Amino acid sequence: MSDESRPYRTAAVIPAAGRGVRLGPGAPKALRALNGTPMLIHAVRAMAASRAVSLVVVVAPPDGAPEVKNLLDEHALPERTDFLVVAGGDTRQESVRLGLDALPDNITVVLVHDAARPLVPVDTVDAVIEAVRDGAPAVVPALPVADTVKEVEPTEKGRPEPVVATLERARLRAVQTPQGFDRDTLVRAHETVAVNGEGATDDAGMVEQLGTPVVVVPGHEEAFKVTRPLDLVLAEAVLARRRANDVF
Repeated sequence: MSDESRPYRTAAVIPAAGRGVRLGPGAPKALRALNGTPMLIHAVRAMAASRAVSLVVVVAPPDGAPEVKNLLDEHALPERTDFLVVAGGDTRQESVRLGLDALPDNITVVLVHDAARPLVPVDTVDAVIEAVRDGAPAVVPALPVADTVKEVEPTEKGRPEPVVATLERARLRAVQTPQGFDRDTLVRAHETVAVNGEGATDDAGMVEQLGTPVVVVPGHEEAFKVTRPLDLVLAEAVLARRRANDVF
């Protein structure tokens, strides 16, 4: 049986339980409107745009699963893709793990995608999946770093920070999502890697702690993370350009 004929061979998990305080007061970040549609819906559609993705699991705020389920029901989504909503946890790591727990047994490739990256192109999604299917246990899309990056010694907020080193820019990459994984590898990382504080912000980093190789594929400038109000302005501009070009 070919990969394409196996249902749920590839699934995407979208943790969307965060509050997104840097965007200001209001609804959780994933539910903020972008061109009149919640960012979460844009992110779900971005994953479902790949014909390789048969299932999208949305991890909702712990007390918000019914609201998110209603939201998905209200918007047009590709019929070829199944959707599932589960309640998340207190940290991103816990939410991703709960999403993994909800996957059917026949899933072998898992994408983990930030709901706050609503505009990732389908070509980037497909490139990540292809790299995993070609044998990479963990894959991240990333872009070269344009700015000079300094390592500093952190100080109190607002105080000058001493520079420790200037990092070699040619060896640096700004990582995006979706990150792709062999399912067994990602499950093992979540079972064995403990992360203190707010939890893991990068699943590939957890896999690295296993000693398992992670590879990079080219990312895309439109896969930026919507974190601050200015990012919303940029995202609206991208959508306007897509509409003008009949891309979206």
